[in-house]
Amino acid sequence: MNVTWNGSDSASSVLLLAHGAGADMNHEYMVYFAGTLGSADLAVARFNFRYTDEKRRAPDKQPVLEDTYREAVQQVTDERSPQRLFIGGKSMGGRIGSHIVADGTRVDGLVYLGYPLHPPGRPDRIRDAHLGDIKSPQLFVEGTRDPFCPLDTLAEVIGERRLKADVVVIDDGDHSLKVRKSSGRSTEQAWDEAISAITTWIKRIG
Repeated sequence: MNVTWNGSDSASSVLLLAHGAGADMNHEYMVYFAGTLGSADLAVARFNFRYTDEKRRAPDKQPVLEDTYREAVQQVTDERSPQRLFIGGKSMGGRIGSHIVADGTRVDGLVYLGYPLHPPGRPDRIRDAHLGDIKSPQLFVEGTRDPFCPLDTLAEVIGERRLKADVVVIDDGDHSLKVRKSSGRSTEQAWDEAISAITTWIKRIG
């Protein structure tokens, strides 16, 4: 498995990020977040799910996605032996990370970048049953215009499932945290807001 790193080789903490369904680890979004989050204190790792390496458009079945994520966790652990390990990712990548932790993979926290709580317009297909099995702290980074994760629905899930969770809201952000010109700032500035909040949260958790 090819794992790409940002940040210091000697960082005590590692954040492993998985890409969303429609892109790979080299998408502009993933590169920006990994490159900006990576520092002397935090190393950031990225990897591809198998279907992207095999140039297929449709994601693998969930068991294959989960096995691939577990393989990435093992490789990162073997390479760096971090004192603290955080995992997560963009949309589908974060969701698959949550499933392996709910199923027993041990991490210090999870970071979701646009968690796909349900498909747009389909609140009947909510994906939250497993989240209550996660004992590690969880950080949801969500845009106010994300149809996959309405903030009121997320608040209900956090309360009903009694999640140990924090929420960072990016005003006017869509599913990729992109903002409109009318927001008064650029998408890069919105992404920097998210990155600053993630960095602060990881330091606080530690």
